[in-house]
Amino acid sequence: MISSTPFSPIHFLYIIVLACSFLFVVIIHSPLPYCTETLLLNKSPYPKTSTMSLLPRNTALDVNPPVGQHHLSNAGSDWLWSICALYSLGLLLTISTTYFAKSGEKIFHYLFTISFFCGAVAYFGMASDLGNVAVKPSEGDDKTRQIFWAGYIGWFLCHPPLLLALGLISGVSWATIIYNVVLLLIWITTYLIASLTPTTYKWGFFTFGTMSLLLLSSSLLYTGTTTSRRLALPTSRTYGLLASYLSFVFLLYPIAFGLGDGGNEISVTSSFVFIGILDVLTVPVIAAWMLWEARGWDLGGLNLVFTQYGRVRVAEGKFPEKKVAAAATPEALVVGEGENVV
Repeated sequence: MISSTPFSPIHFLYIIVLACSFLFVVIIHSPLPYCTETLLLNKSPYPKTSTMSLLPRNTALDVNPPVGQHHLSNAGSDWLWSICALYSLGLLLTISTTYFAKSGEKIFHYLFTISFFCGAVAYFGMASDLGNVAVKPSEGDDKTRQIFWAGYIGWFLCHPPLLLALGLISGVSWATIIYNVVLLLIWITTYLIASLTPTTYKWGFFTFGTMSLLLLSSSLLYTGTTTSRRLALPTSRTYGLLASYLSFVFLLYPIAFGLGDGGNEISVTSSFVFIGILDVLTVPVIAAWMLWEARGWDLGGLNLVFTQYGRVRVAEGKFPEKKVAAAATPEALVVGEGENVV
């Protein structure tokens, strides 16, 4: 969608600043070749030998030593930095495309900007080996395990915009959207409490969280799909695919929790590999999918065009079950000039 507002130099400046920030995150934590004699001994700019070595840039675990006997490894930190870079790139691209969207039709860009932003910050903290605590789990050996509460906070902040975006294209009421978001927050909060609980009572919180997740999935798959079909929305098919896909990915998180922070069956690094793949399959995939599909949507017909007077009124939907047999209407009784009683 081409913007009705000209692309000003200040917009270009914003993009440059974001690009520099992204390059800083990627470059500062990636191995770069260097010449030992040139950089460290400060001698001739031309190396005497062709021997090159690598300067390790990721010193996060040296600056922030890990806690717990089972903790994040250097390879795990590198993996988390790569996901942080991916979320940062997604943030940059989403903000950049915002300036090309029509005025009043940027709701999805705003929502996914929040998701990418929160996800990038969360992965920055975890890759830096921050936002964690050592917990002695009831399962496995007697060694303590490093639990990253920063990851749960990241989910708490970056996943609700996804549900809000899905709710907007499904046509469900605001009550249903709030219901879905609260179920999501209950799921994440109970999993966080479970991960920090050292006794077997963690599985009680896990059960409550999983029940909340199942209710959320049923709401996305049934209520949202039914509503979008009743309203005959052009986004009905896309919503059905997105809701099915997101529900499937969400249902893999309990498995990751049971193997990692909950069951202590796999290492911290292996757990992050599993969870990292799931996080890549949520925000980046959903955002790219919806923004691509939104290019052909009539946001006015979806009641998603925002003006200075508020939202544009949506068209009437089709609700066959609300049709009732027409009853005979009694004649109006005239009780006075200009007054009728039915």
